[in-house]
Amino acid sequence: MTVRVLVFFLLSATMLAQEPSLFGPPPNKEAPAPSLSFERIQQANKEPQNWLTYSGSLSSQRHSLLTEIQPGNARDLELKWVFQSRSLDRHQVTPLVVNGTMYTIQSPNDVVALNAATGKQIWIYSHIPDQAARNCCGRFSRGVAIAGDTVFLASFDARIIAIDARTGKERWKTPPAGDPKQGYAFTHAPLIVKDKIIAGTAGGEFGVRGFIAAWDLNTGKEVWRFNTVPGPGEPGNETWSGDSWRNGGAPVWVTGSYDPESNLMYWGTGNPGPDWDGAGRLGDNLYSCSVIALDPDTGTLKWHYQFSPHNEFDWDSAQIPVLADLEWQGKPRKVMLWANRNGIFYVLDRTTGEFLKGQPFVKVNWVDGFDPKGRPLPVPGMAPSREGTLIYPGNQGGTNWYSPSYSPRTGLFYVPTWENTSTTYLKGDKPPEFIEGRGFTGIFPRPGSTTDDVHSSIQAIDPKTGQKRWTHRLAAPSTETGVLTTASDVLFSGGRDGAFFALDARSGKLLWQTNLGPSVAAGPMTYAVNGKQYVSVMAGNSMFTFGLRER
Repeated sequence: MTVRVLVFFLLSATMLAQEPSLFGPPPNKEAPAPSLSFERIQQANKEPQNWLTYSGSLSSQRHSLLTEIQPGNARDLELKWVFQSRSLDRHQVTPLVVNGTMYTIQSPNDVVALNAATGKQIWIYSHIPDQAARNCCGRFSRGVAIAGDTVFLASFDARIIAIDARTGKERWKTPPAGDPKQGYAFTHAPLIVKDKIIAGTAGGEFGVRGFIAAWDLNTGKEVWRFNTVPGPGEPGNETWSGDSWRNGGAPVWVTGSYDPESNLMYWGTGNPGPDWDGAGRLGDNLYSCSVIALDPDTGTLKWHYQFSPHNEFDWDSAQIPVLADLEWQGKPRKVMLWANRNGIFYVLDRTTGEFLKGQPFVKVNWVDGFDPKGRPLPVPGMAPSREGTLIYPGNQGGTNWYSPSYSPRTGLFYVPTWENTSTTYLKGDKPPEFIEGRGFTGIFPRPGSTTDDVHSSIQAIDPKTGQKRWTHRLAAPSTETGVLTTASDVLFSGGRDGAFFALDARSGKLLWQTNLGPSVAAGPMTYAVNGKQYVSVMAGNSMFTFGLRER
């Protein structure tokens, strides 16, 4: 053996001992047992030091009761630690924190446990999805769920996987809920309700038939399944012409919400298939572009509201249903707040589904009011055409999957918005042909008006009136960052230019800002360890965590 080779092996051994992550993940260690009961999940606001669900609570307000970071000291925020993913796939994850341990995702399907105070890795679980698995928009997962001492992953190849929260060891794994080769995929954090884990499939752009299903927490056995596109004999099937329901889409992109008082959970559904061309699927196309209220015990549909009937503009209702209790016209009312991709802000009664309000929050030209039951009254001629139809908002919508926030303190609803426009065309005389495993769409829309002021912003909306209280314009013309608010009236969000900032939630005044480099592409969250508040957000393929400067 030459001296040079000997030195190489000695250096390699030294590096492996000092930094095993250079050669792969370090040996798994144990995290504290979370012992997270469903009662604790229901009462998440009683332990604001933790972040127990994708949206912070089952009501999905993405509002924290932590108050250490305030408008008066937000300028003292500094970077505390960074978790650098080893994956170059898209990252859009919001992590969970339970008792000082953070659980996050390294795309597409590695679950990672970190020390939430230092960012040090505790363990990593790696699931390599089926190579045939596909999606329109990247290989990723937006988060995990926790119940008891188990972390649950809804994988990109449509499996539910149970992982020991202490060690990272797999406990069980289901077969795929749908064929990944056909486009079935899970991309969102699952929802825990009682003894069930619930998730819905993506894949609408491949002509799948969407569904939401529930599995037993302990065994992984599927308990029920609700098809978001009704088949023959099911209510709503008449809203699909011929057999177009077979490839009707209506997928699920983001995590739903749950109301314990009514025992209802709420999920938004995506566009019907084929997208951008509805000639082969005449009718309203239920339950696409809708919110559906399900009984979590049985999967039975209790009510629905369709935001965009027979949609041909890709306006998925891929938004978080935000639940709030308001005084509405002088009386207490349990409502759902929803800023939709179609450019309309809605207020619904979350118990009955009754339409209460619909009002634009960006420029729209497709709707001219609502009938007494809340059905939109479309503007004539607003449909794809051979010569092209200019539509507001554009293909990306007035908002999209990025999370809003509601603050019970200010009474305001905060939405990341995007003013944009598109021109949508018809392909020809025949509707798109369905071919398994291929894209099932019309022509992707082209840019719209070149003279419009295309921009993104954070809007504060008064849900009682629909009026904007303030607007904070972002430097980047588009956005995909969610919003977080706290009980000290601090709002956190970011932009595609890498900006991450804090605003005064009452006035919109800028309190603090930094730049993380790549696009901030997930919802920020906050937690506390040993009495110190932290704020974490994903930018590019790294998790950045901030706290107040030590004095």
